[in-house]
Amino acid sequence: MTTTAVQTHQDVERASRFDIARARVGLWAVVPLMLLALLLPADLPWDQRAMLAVLSFVVLFWITETIPIPVTALIGIALLVILGVAPAAEVYSAFGSPTVFLVIGAFILARAMTVHGLDRRFALRVLSLPRIGDSTILTALAFMVVAALLAMLVSASATAAMLLPIGIGVVRTVGDLIHDPSTGVKSYQTRFSCMLMLAIAYGAGVGSVLTPITGIANVIGRGTVEEMTGYQIPLFDWVAISGPYVLALGAVMFLALWLLNRPETRHIPNGTESFRASYAELGGMTRGEKIVTAVFVATVVLWTVPGVVSALNVTDPAVLAVVSKLNEGSVVLVLSGLLFLLPAAKGLPTMEWSEAAKIDWGTVVLVGVGLTIGAMMKATGLAETIGDAVADATGVNSTILLCLVAIILGMVISETTSNTASVGIVVPIVIPIAVAIGVDPLIPAMAAIFGGNAGAMLPVSTPPNAIVYGSGYVPMLRMIRTGLVADLLTVPLIILAVVGVGTAIGLALP
Repeated sequence: MTTTAVQTHQDVERASRFDIARARVGLWAVVPLMLLALLLPADLPWDQRAMLAVLSFVVLFWITETIPIPVTALIGIALLVILGVAPAAEVYSAFGSPTVFLVIGAFILARAMTVHGLDRRFALRVLSLPRIGDSTILTALAFMVVAALLAMLVSASATAAMLLPIGIGVVRTVGDLIHDPSTGVKSYQTRFSCMLMLAIAYGAGVGSVLTPITGIANVIGRGTVEEMTGYQIPLFDWVAISGPYVLALGAVMFLALWLLNRPETRHIPNGTESFRASYAELGGMTRGEKIVTAVFVATVVLWTVPGVVSALNVTDPAVLAVVSKLNEGSVVLVLSGLLFLLPAAKGLPTMEWSEAAKIDWGTVVLVGVGLTIGAMMKATGLAETIGDAVADATGVNSTILLCLVAIILGMVISETTSNTASVGIVVPIVIPIAVAIGVDPLIPAMAAIFGGNAGAMLPVSTPPNAIVYGSGYVPMLRMIRTGLVADLLTVPLIILAVVGVGTAIGLALP
């Protein structure tokens, strides 16, 4: 076994031992932690103490992953009823939120793209562009750009999973050309392979931030803001902030990748021809691909209509009445539903339920429970209690300081658990702190969402990180080192984007 292979095996063993130890910590700590929450703050009313106990259980098990995160969410929502936080009808009503149905519709549409190969076609088309495939640096950059663009359409995890086999083929081919056998390193275990694999993971993470519906963490964060403030951050406002941030973040992440994983060579012989050959094998677009593309375009157009009408200051009552009905969730549910009706080939519909059943229903559950926790924290008054206590303890007294706390807290938590769980934990805490110190909560909440999405050091930080690490081509120490630099560079970017642009566009509660 070569030195690098041994190192990779040791990295996997260390990660496994860490996960086991982390799960045991959660198992042994959960009962004492919940008892402390129930018994010690005697001056709090019972519903707040019970809510705090459930919150302690959920946060601990999300961080330690003692059981799967969606299962923790389901148990947590049941405990809200059992411990008397609120009646069952009130607790479970959050699952009727439009946000939950937005996720379901978006998942169906994304699954249709994958089933008909639109994502792969798009990826290979970009990689076939002139000069891209002939340069190791441009190839890694192209994978990162493709991952970012795909993650704006489908989930970040699906993006990474789809690009991984393409990336593996590239690093193995290139590795055979650039490696030095005398080093004892396998042909695919090169700095270039690490750079390309991390480009996939980081690109998917970058792209998932662009809109409030391209990442589940965004959906939970935006939904929690709506549950706790009664205001939904408009799509246009979100993109106005995230657009410059995504561009800057992509540049910074790629710079970190290049500086810390410089490829052994810059040139790939016949690289572009290989991508073009793979793209040519796909042939012309099928009827199914065309239908899915048309449905996707129609969905995006209808999602943007309310923002355009508002920007143009349209006052016609008939137009406003129609536009007011274009709820994002309802639009995508109706249009994605057409996929089950429109025939793609041989009388078969474009989408069948057997394929839709494969979407990540655990994440749908997580969204509903995340919204429930935010709603119950507000309803019981625990959110306000926590906000006042944290504000007094930390001395945070301004929007910028609170944003900094939110970013760091979200980032740290996301390094030990998923970004989805991180946002679900931090946003409900940040909003009441903002209220307690007298600042508008929307900008700090956005900072928490972006910070929770930013963890890049460990495999557990994001699903794309876990996917590329599982390939065996990314040594743990390289991932940690590259992710640490990327995290440090990301903090000021979030401050500039959220505080700077957010203030400039007037993001605030009406």
